[in-house]
Amino acid sequence: MKKFGYVRVAGANTSLNVCDTLYNCNEIIKMIDKAVESKVDILSFSELSITGYTCADMFYQDALIKSSLDSIEELVEYSNHKDIIFIIGAPLVIEAGLYNCAIVINKGEVLGVIPKTYIPNNNEFNEKRWFHSCKDLENNTLELFNKNVPCGNNILFKSEKIIFGIEICEDLWGINPISSKHCSNGANIIFNLSASNELVSKHQYMHDLIKVQSIKTKSAYIYTSSNINESSTDLVFGGSIIIYENGRLIKEGERFSFNEQLIYTDIDIEKLNSDRLMDTNYLKIDYEEYRYIDVNISNKNQTLSRKYKKTPFVVKDENKRAQRCEEILNIQSSALAKRMKHTNIKKTVIGLSGGLDSTLAFLVIIKANEKLNIDNSNIIAITMPGFGTTSRTYNNAYKLAKAYGVTLKEIDIKESCLIHFKDINHDPSIFDVTYENVQARERTQILMDIANKENALVIGTGDLSELALGWCTYNGDHMSMYAVNTSIPKTLVRHLVAYVKDNDKNSYEVLKDILDTPISPELLPPDEKGDIIQKTEDKVGPYILHDFFLYHFLRNKFKPSKIFEIAKVTFSDEYSDAEILKWLNVFIRRFFSQQFKRSCMPDGVKVGSVSLSPRGDLKMPSDASSNIWIKDLENIKL
Repeated sequence: MKKFGYVRVAGANTSLNVCDTLYNCNEIIKMIDKAVESKVDILSFSELSITGYTCADMFYQDALIKSSLDSIEELVEYSNHKDIIFIIGAPLVIEAGLYNCAIVINKGEVLGVIPKTYIPNNNEFNEKRWFHSCKDLENNTLELFNKNVPCGNNILFKSEKIIFGIEICEDLWGINPISSKHCSNGANIIFNLSASNELVSKHQYMHDLIKVQSIKTKSAYIYTSSNINESSTDLVFGGSIIIYENGRLIKEGERFSFNEQLIYTDIDIEKLNSDRLMDTNYLKIDYEEYRYIDVNISNKNQTLSRKYKKTPFVVKDENKRAQRCEEILNIQSSALAKRMKHTNIKKTVIGLSGGLDSTLAFLVIIKANEKLNIDNSNIIAITMPGFGTTSRTYNNAYKLAKAYGVTLKEIDIKESCLIHFKDINHDPSIFDVTYENVQARERTQILMDIANKENALVIGTGDLSELALGWCTYNGDHMSMYAVNTSIPKTLVRHLVAYVKDNDKNSYEVLKDILDTPISPELLPPDEKGDIIQKTEDKVGPYILHDFFLYHFLRNKFKPSKIFEIAKVTFSDEYSDAEILKWLNVFIRRFFSQQFKRSCMPDGVKVGSVSLSPRGDLKMPSDASSNIWIKDLENIKL
């Protein structure tokens, strides 16, 4: 996966014995072998993993220090024919002082030694009794195994676009974390070797700390702490292994286990660098002169181990999803309420089709009216039966309007459309794009004119997924006076409507049936049974795929071939590679060709990190060529 910017990283816990360097070294060797089998590129162990963290005054024992040094040398020799970089923790005597160090080893060499900077000396921690701070060092190298080795906290390890730095436990907790300095000087991966004991609620605090630091530094953060085998006297260690990538938890190990564990995942360096590129405030700051050690990361992985969410716009956890839905509905309704307040307009007009999108927009208006203490009778819901309208959606529109006590009008558009077909000399038996768009524009004209008559705002119903695909009629349903769904992808629309359903008994049954209705613009006549024949996803493809494509294309800036690779892994149980490639092709072609519609889209509330507004998030020329993106797809071999 090297060409797509991935590097495989890992944190490891071993079956450790405190003060037993011989045993610990053997266990580390076993774990290195396991990591090599798993094709890990960079492996990190916990703080003082050679000796154990809780050796206390045994650190004064020359026998322990000498044995620790022998174990390091053994690991250096062992690494000679191992295609992996690994980081161990050990005490080292440097300039007549003892230092708590991280040691980076690869291919028979010690690449660098990073001593701990912030030495805790409060409560259960007494490290200053044994260890000096990195700040106490006078030299930036030390002699180790007859070689001069870079030493200090201003060292980064570099392989092409991969730059990693190291901090040790408390170095993260300080007011100026060492990792901040590293990342300001180019590091995009941070390894933290830690020995943090367990206390009630401390684990969540640690998560928060790592999450925020990875967000602030736009980095991947691999945290590896001592496990329960380290526990001694008053302290218990849980063995946390936590991996974040720019604020997103990618993988986590099991706590409170005596068993060894190797937790690995693929970090997306390409994405991290892209995130930094987009942030013009992310500048390199030279706190001091940095040293960059060239390393060789072969990156031999051919398959992706990392899992991506099928629905990146939707929160997986049900409780959190409910909270998120409530927040989104508040954002949508507050934005609409402000527009109504600003224009001093108390009436709204909406085309109520009985479909998902118009239902969500309708529910947002209801909530906006609540905020402004406006009676729902001021909502003018218009159902406009056309050639493709089915009794199911028609009845659901009526039931929904009745459930909330709004003003409902029915205007049949078939006759006016037939007149228009005659005016433009179109054969109504030809079910082409003209046939469909005449109906869409007729409906929009009705909504606009009634809004003028009633001094009301036309509320747009189109969603983010439709805008991305251009699946809307230019100057038809494409247009409104304020669009409340413009930042809501189709996969999320469903969950928002379901959330209201589950919390409103009055509309439960009708919303349930709307959720079960196939997605369709209903512009073509139904079948002989009166059922919907025109299903959107048959024409443009599954929305679950398109929302996945959209998220990774816009939010992560992935090229099509990379999107295809991660989609293959993610949807292997649902779609064939050929199907994924087919619909990705449709997405890319439509995304570029339909930009002209987005360039003049009406105002609409931004809800998430992905938005297509030409005024805010997507400043894209309407005539941009898709050639290089299509060529990238054409190079894919099935």
